[in-house]
Amino acid sequence: MGTPAEPRFADTREMFRRAYEGRYAVPAFNFVCLEQLLAIVDACMETHSPFILQCSANVRRGLGPAMVRAMAYGALETMRRAGREVPMALHLDHGMTEDDCLSCVDDGFSSVMIDGSTLPFEKNVEVSARVAARAHERGVSVEAELGVLSGTEEESVHADSKYTDPAAVVGFVKRTSVDSLAVSIGTSHGLVKMKAAQGGGLPSLRFDILDAIEKDLPGFPIVLHGASSILPLQVETVNAHGGRLVEAQGIPEVQTIRAVASAVRKINIASDGWIAMTAAVRTALDANRAAIDPRAFLGPARLAMKELYMHKITAVMGSAGKA
Repeated sequence: MGTPAEPRFADTREMFRRAYEGRYAVPAFNFVCLEQLLAIVDACMETHSPFILQCSANVRRGLGPAMVRAMAYGALETMRRAGREVPMALHLDHGMTEDDCLSCVDDGFSSVMIDGSTLPFEKNVEVSARVAARAHERGVSVEAELGVLSGTEEESVHADSKYTDPAAVVGFVKRTSVDSLAVSIGTSHGLVKMKAAQGGGLPSLRFDILDAIEKDLPGFPIVLHGASSILPLQVETVNAHGGRLVEAQGIPEVQTIRAVASAVRKINIASDGWIAMTAAVRTALDANRAAIDPRAFLGPARLAMKELYMHKITAVMGSAGKA
């Protein structure tokens, strides 16, 4: 009886090709701990959705590169043993340096992001092109960013946003040979994704930028960062059980769905998962203040995250059943 072949992380280029054909977005879920990883895998197996498992360079350093690699391979093996394998890529989110990216290439990641968005345009081109050339030699795909998202997430900290210039996109992609591009169209990192306009309504994302990019680069995968919806009910639950999420405003899902109908083929989800976990943990500990077994509060947290991820897959990404 032969030994099973080592499972492989999926190629995001093939993922995006299929997503364009099917007009859906591939969910990209950030994880920071085992419970979150298990919730992601459970949700994607149940919905039969392809997905991108991603972590920041900061999380990778905190857990340790060997642990992140082992956890990711463990996710593949878990799906194999369950007989419910779906395509899973392993991606570095917001690699701020070439060393971050190339370390992940060496460690078996199937995709990396080089974030040169705050650099001058020519420097961004130079750095992104170098990473793409090195990564492509190993069959690894590369995401870059053009335009700046405001807010804070891990090592990505920017006070002000800068919309992506559609006129610069074609030249940037051709000169760098990157495989996907994160753009700035009004989303933000952190708990405040967009601020109410005068009069109380939320502004619209810059769909004109997306439409212009799709017209000039048909079929090219665009990535949306900072797109969590920050569900009000979960924010209220956190605050009702001792939390202090004073300002929390996400992207209305109707706008995210519209972005998927345009050029967006990858949507990053981080904050929504964290809030779902926090709400469940606070609720469980409030209900049982004598609890010391972590399973008493991590179990509900895992279920809450799984439900959140399944909702994103089915109602927002449109990727259910696409594996």
